[in-house]
Amino acid sequence: MNSVFEVQKTIREILLKILDSHSLEQLNKIPTGFSNNLIWNIAHCVSTQQVLVYKLSGLQMKVSEEFINKYRKGTKPEGDVSQAEVDEIRTLLSTTLEQVQKDFADGIFQNYTEYTTSMGYTLRNIDGALEFNNYHEGIHTGIIMSIRKFV
Repeated sequence: MNSVFEVQKTIREILLKILDSHSLEQLNKIPTGFSNNLIWNIAHCVSTQQVLVYKLSGLQMKVSEEFINKYRKGTKPEGDVSQAEVDEIRTLLSTTLEQVQKDFADGIFQNYTEYTTSMGYTLRNIDGALEFNNYHEGIHTGIIMSIRKFV
């Protein structure tokens, strides 16, 4: 699973660079033709990772339900996020990756509730969830790359 975590680390480093190279106004801007913005996509990656990895494993997520509800699939930005929220998301990009690596190494993922994604792919265990999460974060990184051209 080392390569799975290396891929996620690379994705998260790209997302951190996006945060660091855009103003709060740019992070919050929803360009014409898009339904969300840079910061929503970045936070959505954190939210989805927590649901796919922890919630479906029957474990306590490392972020609040409020955070999950704000950035889960099917949501969209309801207003601008503050600099404090951006700072929290920045921290979560690193801490949630480090925590899942530690928890995986410690073998805490013993159970998994099967889940069929909107792509039609069925997650059956933690390995599949971690692999699919990278695919998901890759999709949103591509969306982010498109959005940043218009902000």
